[in-house]
Amino acid sequence: MKRLSLTLGFAAFLSATSPALALEPLQQETFINDSLRAGRIGDVIRKTCPTISARMFVVLGKIEDLKGYALDKGYSRDEVEAFIKNPDQKARLKAEAAAYLAAAGAIEGDPESFCRVGRDEIAKGSMIGKLLRSSQ
Repeated sequence: MKRLSLTLGFAAFLSATSPALALEPLQQETFINDSLRAGRIGDVIRKTCPTISARMFVVLGKIEDLKGYALDKGYSRDEVEAFIKNPDQKARLKAEAAAYLAAAGAIEGDPESFCRVGRDEIAKGSMIGKLLRSSQ
């Protein structure tokens, strides 16, 4: 009984002193992944559509906000950097972004279809749209 009590006490101590132990893996954290996916989608749109560009000050601000959000949740800078640089995570987000764009009507080789998706996102005021501006 004493051993069980000691084990439970140690587990409680670890949980209280190290919030990262209780955190879900970064690849499962919804807000972080939604934000990174939106950034990737916006980046593809701006690179493909000649009449849409990034709102760079907004983008830079969102990046800093996202880092702050992750740190406030208890993730370390090293964890965040490792996650962002991880090739498997990059590939996953890239594939998810491509699927989103295709479902929204973007067609490879048709820049206007990407422009249309971008204008729609801007009009909706979506997370993606807030990162973009259209010259049309």
